[in-house]
Amino acid sequence: MASYDFSSPRLFVEAALAPGAEVALDAAQANYLRNALRLREGDGVLAFNGRDGEWRAALAPRGRRALALEVGERTRPQPDAPTLSYLFAPLKHARLDYMVQKAVEMGAGALRPVLTRRTQAERVNLERMRANAVEAAEQCGVLCVPRIDAPQRLSDALKDWPADRMLVFCDEDAPQGDPRAALLGSRAGFPGGAPAALAVLVGPEGGFAPQEREALLALPQAARISLGPRVLRADTAAVAALALVQATLGDWRDAQAFANEPSNRPIIKT
Repeated sequence: MASYDFSSPRLFVEAALAPGAEVALDAAQANYLRNALRLREGDGVLAFNGRDGEWRAALAPRGRRALALEVGERTRPQPDAPTLSYLFAPLKHARLDYMVQKAVEMGAGALRPVLTRRTQAERVNLERMRANAVEAAEQCGVLCVPRIDAPQRLSDALKDWPADRMLVFCDEDAPQGDPRAALLGSRAGFPGGAPAALAVLVGPEGGFAPQEREALLALPQAARISLGPRVLRADTAAVAALALVQATLGDWRDAQAFANEPSNRPIIKT
């Protein structure tokens, strides 16, 4: 990211992006660029749609209030979508907004609300989640906007769990120890000594019910970790867990260093 353009505003659009294309902006986008950012005709914007990479575009007026983007050259190709999924018991309002934004920044490729026995907020505004995910992607240079899944019961999510996907679940009742060692040790049970994909699960603030913990522990693909001696709020636990998993098994790892570890396992791309 050293050569990344941090100075230009970024905008997510639904339209296809290609050299010479013109992208009409909706009223909210036009208001944001014109009135919030004070941009004028010809000013530069970086546009992305989650499919075609990132493109440099120029702002062009279309009538008194309408605006469009005139697309120029591509600045970054579209990367593969991250395979890291983030599963969470829904929270209320602002704290859920924060959790969604941080999960996007930490490299989650899918956001999946799961309803547990102690979930406090069972109604989830998927459109609001999507808006927060887009905003985080715009602000942090992310080109892959995560998929937003519909809520489902935790028991249903565990049914037919993919054999090659590790499910890292954070448990306040787990014995305290080195969570990195627990994650590295859990790799060995997968074909080839490493999972093909990763998922992180953070439960509700009241913790998992005994039956839910039993179901998770019975799942061969599950890796149980502790997040230390202090009680963390669910949104704080999300950041801690995602950072831990990315640094230990995910795309924060240096490929060469990982390959040279005694276990000699391949790096897991997320």
